[in-house]
Amino acid sequence: MIRKIIQIDADKCNGCALCAKACQEGAIGMVDGKAALLRDDYCDGLGDCLPVCPTGAIAFVEREALAYNEAEVKRNQQKQSAEKLPCGCPGTQARTVVREAASVAEAVPSAAAPTSQLCQWPVQIKLVPVKAPYLDGAKLLIAADCAAYAHANFHEAFIKGKITLIGCPKLDEGDYTEKLTEILRHNDIKSVTVVRMEVPCCGGIESAVTRALQNCGKMIPWQVITLSTDGRTLE
Repeated sequence: MIRKIIQIDADKCNGCALCAKACQEGAIGMVDGKAALLRDDYCDGLGDCLPVCPTGAIAFVEREALAYNEAEVKRNQQKQSAEKLPCGCPGTQARTVVREAASVAEAVPSAAAPTSQLCQWPVQIKLVPVKAPYLDGAKLLIAADCAAYAHANFHEAFIKGKITLIGCPKLDEGDYTEKLTEILRHNDIKSVTVVRMEVPCCGGIESAVTRALQNCGKMIPWQVITLSTDGRTLE
């Protein structure tokens, strides 16, 4: 069939790989240091790759090409998500945590033991995949990792009903802004709650979220909650 599809000029390509990162369908890859269209049926013809190319190496053309195969693209995305393990550790593979309904004994307050409200893995900002399935339609909790130790009821008060991302701007290398921007941009995030400690270094996580919200191009409700080092919620 004749349809609109991208064309990459290898002479203009500088090998930055920005287009490959922007292509969520996996149609573009790097071959011998240059961007290349790997499969016609993975290209949806929408051109998310065009605006990120700094050299103008990508353009639309109309030519004979296989039809866009959405089902195959989704299968490939699922396969890539399963194979792409941050840090090479199987423990970082994205998964949803499904909890069984509480028993009658657990439902009685006097007999109940604290129950984890965490509903996904991993939780570290650096390790969470940008397009993890559990992010779509999520209410995000972005928290300083010390907060769960300071607040005695952190799971019920903050984690319950949310997807949890944690980090420490003082200990982690780099800035969270770019990663958080991509998460907000590529998923239907319903709200963002930031829980930080009162210590100055924790301002880094709040600043990263603020910049990500500005950069993502969406209007998303958000709030910041600050905890004291003895676990109180500060006004």
